[in-house]
Formats: sequence, structure tokens, C-alpha cells
Amino acid sequence: MLRSLGRTAASHNTWHQNYTKISSLSYSSKPQKPTFKPDPKKFAATADVLFDEQDRLRRLAADDKDPSLNVGPNGRPLFSSAASLSHLSRNDVCTYFNLTKDALKAVLPEGLPMGMVNEFQDSMRNALLVRQSFLDLRDNFRRVVDPPMWSSSGKGVKVRKQVVLDGPVSCGKSIALAMLVQWAREEGWLVFYVPKGKEWTHGGFFYKHPQTGLWDTPVQAEIVLKDFMKYNESYLKQLSCQILDPIPLGEGAGVGWLKDADSLAIPEGTSLYELVKTGIEQTHAAVGVIVRLRKELSLVKDMPVLIAVDQYNNWFTFSEYEEPVTIRSCRPIHARELTMVKAFRSMMHDDMMVGAFSHSTAVGKLRKDLPDVPVDARVMFPRYTLEEAETVCHYYLRQRLINREVFSEENWKKIYFLCNGNGTEMRGLVPFMR
Repeated sequence: MLRSLGRTAASHNTWHQNYTKISSLSYSSKPQKPTFKPDPKKFAATADVLFDEQDRLRRLAADDKDPSLNVGPNGRPLFSSAASLSHLSRNDVCTYFNLTKDALKAVLPEGLPMGMVNEFQDSMRNALLVRQSFLDLRDNFRRVVDPPMWSSSGKGVKVRKQVVLDGPVSCGKSIALAMLVQWAREEGWLVFYVPKGKEWTHGGFFYKHPQTGLWDTPVQAEIVLKDFMKYNESYLKQLSCQILDPIPLGEGAGVGWLKDADSLAIPEGTSLYELVKTGIEQTHAAVGVIVRLRKELSLVKDMPVLIAVDQYNNWFTFSEYEEPVTIRSCRPIHARELTMVKAFRSMMHDDMMVGAFSHSTAVGKLRKDLPDVPVDARVMFPRYTLEEAETVCHYYLRQRLINREVFSEENWKKIYFLCNGNGTEMRGLVPFMR
């Protein structure tokens, strides 16, 4: 016991001495101001980048006044003269279509895919490559709506009302889907666009509805309804609800259940705008309105209706939600068990629908034959062809992403074959062309 106390006292004395030294250093009579010593190398590198970007912007502004620079491979025009995506033809393939920020914000208020955003930022221009694969996708749905117009020129072409865009990473599926949505809306279609399907299965509040046995996500439902309203408000005001059955209510986000009501009545003459607005304003009705909206979209005959879903593959794997089974274990909840996903996932119907896989957001490997999807719905989207890559590199040269002094056919082909046509990797490597 005495030894133990002795050791403790010695330890205490040592601690006290160390504490005194630390205190004398930390709490001097004159407070010391913290000194900041920036790394000159990092500071210089950052300054160089900012200077280069500003200089490049000035040069590009001057280049816009010189039309002779807008030349692609073999002296062909680098930019399309088409007024809209509807006017693009085969003659416009391997040219760039100019867009404006205001037009994109107006026609795609739900948001742009990251591939498109990164392309605009790196190239410092809002323009996209016109690809034959996009024209084929656009013309497929154009034939669905107006078959007599295409009966002569589209002989032997299989028309699909349901399409799943598949293909390798960074082949342009999300960009093509966004362009399809823009085209359809410019044509006057009613488009239900989901740019981030993964958000339907991740995040937010979730609970199991006792009547359906499915899991409701009212937070996501409200966001989806708000996004749908942004562009389609004028169309929704013209359309009346055709299903007048009461909408079952659920648990509200963070507010529990209603005590005096379990359903929402739909009076005759209610417009789709009023239906969607109700789902936005009443959290208990949000999920029920989403389910009802899906049924109503199938009944719209006054205008073409297209359902477009990006990151569609996330609806065939497990969500991030879990159901407690025992005190120490939980069961992962599959996407098909979510009410919203179950309402929109299936392609076994007669409606126009297109879904794009996003391998960068994949949360699991999919089997070849997907449930609720027609066998012939999958379309493989290609990466850049050699001809497309040549145009892309000439465009980056025009946008001063490539040094003109080192640009050559041999150099851009090396990058193309090195990246195997991956657009993102090509854009990242062309500035290092030597």
C-alpha cells in the first residue's frame, strides 16, 4: 500500500511539473497572435491556375468574334446551325449544338446530370456533341407518337415504347436522356423526369405503411412533386383527374399520423395541378399522391406523356434503409419494397418510358433479365467512335483545352485508344497532350 502511494505521489509530482511547463508556455502574460505561414509553392500554383483560367476566358471571348476558328475535321463546320433539337438531322452528326444557361434552366429545372455540368465547366462553353445514338433515341419516340410520318423512312426499324439505356461508364447515357427530355418538352410533351433515381432509395424519413406493407418515403415524395411542378404547371392545370377514389393518407414526415382522417377525398373536376399541390402542402398525402399521379399519367390522352428516369438501376437493388428484426440484427430493405419505386419502376405497360443506368452510382450488380422490364427494352449505348472522338478533340482545341502547337492526329488518337472512347477520361487527358 505504501509503495503504491509512493508511486502515485511520484507520478503526481511528474505530472505537476509537466503541467507547470505547459501552462507557462500556453498562458503567458502577453497573448501570442497565431502566425500563418502560407506555402509559397501552393500559393503560386493556385494563382497560376486562376490566371490561366482568366486568360483563357479572355482569349475565348476574342475567338467568338472569329468564325474561321469554328472548323472541325476535314474543314467541316464544328457547330450545328439547327435551331432546336427537333431540327437536328444526320447531317448534324459529329457537330456541336449550342445551348444557353437560361434555356437549360427553364427546360430542365430538376437539374442537369453531372456529366453535362462537368463538360460545360471544362470546355467553358454550353455545347453538346450531336451523336447518332441520340438521334436514334429521339426518332424512336417520335415514331411512337407519329407513326404515319415515319412509315416510309423507318421501314424495318423496331419501335420501342419502353427503353433501358445501358452501356459502359461515361458513354453519355445521362446526357442523352437529358437531351431527350429537353426535346420532348420543346415538342409540348408532358414529361415526368427523375434525374437522380438513387435519391428515391437513399436518405430521408421512411416507415412501413400498415395497410400496404410497403415502405413510404414522404420526404422524397414532396421533393419529386415539387420538381414535377416546376416545368409542367401549365400542363397540369389543363388536365383533370380521371380517378376520383379517395387517396389513402400515411404518416407525415416528423409529425406522425392524423387522428381524425385516413384518406383524402378527390372532388370531381379536380385538376392534376391541384392534386400535385395537395401532395406538396400536406405531408401525409405526399406518397399517396405520387402513386395516384402515376396512374393518372397513364390516362392522359390530350398530349404525349414520357417518363424518364436516370440512375434507373438503383431501383433494382437494395436501398440504404433497414428494418430491425431482432435487438442485434436488421434486414436490408429492397427498392421494390418502397411505395414510390414500386409505383414507377415497372415497364410492363403501354406508356412511353425510358430509364438510364448510371454505373457511377451503382449499389449492386444487376442480372441480365430484369423483373418488370421487357426483354427487348435494353439498348446498348456506345462510347465515342473514332469519328466522334476526332470532332471532340477539334472542339477542345477550339475551346483552348488543348495547346494548338502540340495538336496532331497521332496525339489525339493515342488518347482515344488509351481511354477506349471514355469521354470523361479523354476530356481529362487532352490538356496534357505533348
